[in-house]
Amino acid sequence: MRPSDRRPVRRSLVAFFTGPRTFLLRYSVFIDGGYAKKLLQEFNSPKICYLKFSNEVSRGYERLRTYYYDCPPFVPASPSADDKNRQRGFDNFRKALENLPRFQVRLGRLARIDTATGPKFTQKNVDILLTLDLTRLSVAGLIQRSVIVIADSDFIPAIQVAKDSGTIVELYYSTELPFNRELLEACDERVVIDKEFIHKIKA
Repeated sequence: MRPSDRRPVRRSLVAFFTGPRTFLLRYSVFIDGGYAKKLLQEFNSPKICYLKFSNEVSRGYERLRTYYYDCPPFVPASPSADDKNRQRGFDNFRKALENLPRFQVRLGRLARIDTATGPKFTQKNVDILLTLDLTRLSVAGLIQRSVIVIADSDFIPAIQVAKDSGTIVELYYSTELPFNRELLEACDERVVIDKEFIHKIKA
């Protein structure tokens, strides 16, 4: 390489280290699917577009990713036709979400508990998965805002870790359902999901 050929390389290296930098402000969305379903039931279960929701809450930030947390339906060893239909419907919904840009579905599991009044089902691992994602992205500095759709006060320690890492935590919730006052107070900002908001994100 001739000496004259090296100069542009040196100038480009100097420009790289001394020139102006552009830092993207990013956010991620964390949705507890169980709570989201209950919330939508209060508005007569409209079909919504979760991509529209994710874009509606952007506030000019770039979306890193939307995380949706849920559990597949419980299917017994000898499933009925209804069991198979529920599983098929869930699988179709999950695949539709995963086909959206920058969406990821995290799955826990439903645990069956037999009681005197009949079987009951409880979610397992969903809280852990959401907590890990929220804290991991915040501590690593990969996001500056987090939009959370949750109702459980068990998330408060994770919210505090995110805030201590410099992440603004915004809670989206509905006053149509019981809500935890401590959870509201733990978040930096709170936005009520009402009929007008639902209208904006309908599919």
